[in-house]
Amino acid sequence: MSQVTDLAAPAAQAGGRRWLNTRQRWGAGLLLALALFGFVLPLVMDLDPVKQNYSRILAAPGAAELFGTDHLGRSMLARMSSAVQLSLGLSLLGVVTAAVPGVLLGVLAGWRGGWVDRALGVLADTLLALPGLLLVLLLVALAPGNFWTLYVGIALVLWIEYFRVVRLTTRTLMASPQIEASRLLGFGPGYIVRRHLWPALAPVVLTLGAFGAATAILAIAALGFVSVGLRPPTAELGLMMTELLPYYHEAPWILLQPIAAVFLLVLALNLLAGGRKP
Repeated sequence: MSQVTDLAAPAAQAGGRRWLNTRQRWGAGLLLALALFGFVLPLVMDLDPVKQNYSRILAAPGAAELFGTDHLGRSMLARMSSAVQLSLGLSLLGVVTAAVPGVLLGVLAGWRGGWVDRALGVLADTLLALPGLLLVLLLVALAPGNFWTLYVGIALVLWIEYFRVVRLTTRTLMASPQIEASRLLGFGPGYIVRRHLWPALAPVVLTLGAFGAATAILAIAALGFVSVGLRPPTAELGLMMTELLPYYHEAPWILLQPIAAVFLLVLALNLLAGGRKP
């Protein structure tokens, strides 16, 4: 009996302490700073991203306006904070919405196998045959300028990746000696998921989530840049690039701000996901 118990232990120990390495700490710190800028700053300062002041058009950064103003005299600090909040919030919401069904269906398919695995695999392959960006564009065309179309489109595109990775990992784990030992000891599905499956799946799911959020941010910005995403006067990073591009020679600092925000958001998420334990 003790030998069987020893076989069941390694998977539980594998899900033990996991500390962030240097790269991941940098990514987490940068992401936290951006989240504070987007979500907390509007709570402590009176920021209005749509308020116009024609007496201060294209004002340079200074004491009155830390980030300057755009071509309509709107505060770039307020608009950048709102845009970061929108991009980060929408991408994380889409990732969570995609991860929940993707992980659950992946575990179900890998655990049960048989016709359940085949049916869910066919569904995922069918949706995968349609390019993700095209699917988002189709939804945006149905209801242009709405948040829900971007949200639903991102979730529909991302869940398939979770499903495929989790299904393969679950299928491998279900044939492992650790889970066989737990079954022999009479442990139920809840124990197996908690002690064996989730500790092995959690790092994979979190990595997919970070990369998925970065992909979603780029997709939202790309749709806004080609003017098929959200509509003015919404503060959105890609849309702001398009609006500010004609004023690059007069005020290059205002165009560089949304570009830098996209870069920092994607960099933070990639550092958080791509780190390796030393």
